Amino acid sequence: MNGVPRIGYMTGGKRALWVDEDIAEVITARATRVMEKNKARPFFLYFATHDIHVPRLPNRRFAGKTSMGPRGDAIAELDWSVGQVLGALDRHGLARNTLVIFSSDNGPVVDDGYRDQAAEKLGGHKPAGLLRGGKYSKFEGGTRVPMMLRWPGHVKPDSLSPALISQVDLYSSLATLTGQTLAGEAAPDSFDMLPALLGESKSGRAWLIEHAGTLALIEGNWKLIAPSNGARVNANTNTETGNDPQPQLYDTSQDPGENNNLAAQNPQRVQLMTAALDKLRASRTRP
Repeated sequence: MNGVPRIGYMTGGKRALWVDEDIAEVITARATRVMEKNKARPFFLYFATHDIHVPRLPNRRFAGKTSMGPRGDAIAELDWSVGQVLGALDRHGLARNTLVIFSSDNGPVVDDGYRDQAAEKLGGHKPAGLLRGGKYSKFEGGTRVPMMLRWPGHVKPDSLSPALISQVDLYSSLATLTGQTLAGEAAPDSFDMLPALLGESKSGRAWLIEHAGTLALIEGNWKLIAPSNGARVNANTNTETGNDPQPQLYDTSQDPGENNNLAAQNPQRVQLMTAALDKLRASRTRP
């Protein structure tokens, strides 16, 4: 499609076709139109941007605007899209009555099969910071993602929360915010974390399960990665997967980079967390 090789194929008439370089502009314009049409009534907007996922083909207005190739240009394009959405909220006087949540679906990956010089042009930049791993990894670099909220008058600007939260918790939290009740079968692993999201409480979940091939469990500052015999490195992306035939235990408060496996020194904690993970795996967890 559009000269870009892809997994799978497209079918349909000409109205189903798209141009990669125009995706950001098209969906951003549609997002701002949703706000224009609904500015007098409540609305929900899910804005699933293509940037900065591969293939990275930013609009010609952004091509070459950074020193980091198509990946850097796509990040600049994403920044523009977010600015357009926030600007529309301000323009229509909706900012103080709108909760904005910005997050990601996984940790960073630089070379995901498209040779666009993303790795070569990184320089000294580390997309995951001090975290280990990236996309496809059970380490925090793959599963711990940014989440930013803006709601003037409700969320304190420039504040940082230590609360442990899963994106799954958005179901119950937003249901509470809007006075709704989740159906009995809906989002069984979702907890109401609204006080933490709004900065009213520093307490979040007592535990959190992470998944990337196999499971990991976080309880407070401790993280257990269940044993796995899979490959230790993703050959396509050169990313550490976190697979190991032995259990791994990390104190993320002292070792956020997960460099020091403490499982051998803490066999009882490994046993207890393994039992907790097995129990959670088989249970329905929402009250």
